[in-house]
Amino acid sequence: MVDCFEKYHPVVNFVYFFAVIIFAMFFLHPVYMALSLSGACIYSIMLNGKKALKFNLVYMLPSMLVLACVNPLFNHEGMTILFYLKDGNPFTLESIIYGIVSATMIINVIIWFSCHNQIMSSDKIMYLFGKVIPASSLIFSMVLRFVPLYKARIKTISNAQKCIGNDVSRGNVLRRARNGLKILSIMVTWSLESSIETADSMKARGYGLKGRTAFSIYKMTLKDKVVLGLLAILIALVAMGACSGLIYVNYFPRIQFTPVTVWSSFVFISYFLLCYMPIFLNIYDEIMWRISGQNV
Repeated sequence: MVDCFEKYHPVVNFVYFFAVIIFAMFFLHPVYMALSLSGACIYSIMLNGKKALKFNLVYMLPSMLVLACVNPLFNHEGMTILFYLKDGNPFTLESIIYGIVSATMIINVIIWFSCHNQIMSSDKIMYLFGKVIPASSLIFSMVLRFVPLYKARIKTISNAQKCIGNDVSRGNVLRRARNGLKILSIMVTWSLESSIETADSMKARGYGLKGRTAFSIYKMTLKDKVVLGLLAILIALVAMGACSGLIYVNYFPRIQFTPVTVWSSFVFISYFLLCYMPIFLNIYDEIMWRISGQNV
């Protein structure tokens, strides 16, 4: 599936991910965490399909369960004591729930960052911060591409070595280790050479010089402005609700929530729309595409 949110202006993408990641880090209310986590999981599956589903189920879910189980062994606060451990420390219901909440928060942020890395390419990072902090933006954009770049290079080198019988799947352990080190050495040499060429190329093009202009393919359209305006409104409403204490929750010594009011329900709906905005935009784009296809 082609993601339409990726086609929006980099400012729209950056503002969205900055907001949802910050909110995911600081909102420990279970309802808001469930909204954020479900939105992140659905969007990651829309971006990466079965790969994201496997990542969430095989890696994220077990990690969340492990983190949730470990917390009560070290955190013994809470009024509802379930039983006592062998060392005499209490095992409380509040510590279990807080462990689940903490683990959910960590997994939530990780999944949102995986979506961010899929949408925010190095070109968008350079466009946003190239003029403000050119050196830092260049380094950050290069770091983002290191993992996929190195994976592709290692695969290319491994395939080339395999053709001459020097891959890591043949021979005894010593030979496999020697072949692996050789592949690693080639990859490091290739990367260093590429870095020198990149530095010379950037220097020849005058990168970072005062008054230097840069070509950009990104233009703020009316659609971008409308979505950015909606983002600003939703972020402002959620931030106001948080500052007003409507998202407050306390887990120790006992669990306390802010009473549900009309205004808190409005903030809840705003956060729901914020977390699910890319999903709704993709659904809307798909519907409009089918309608336009039927009218042809």
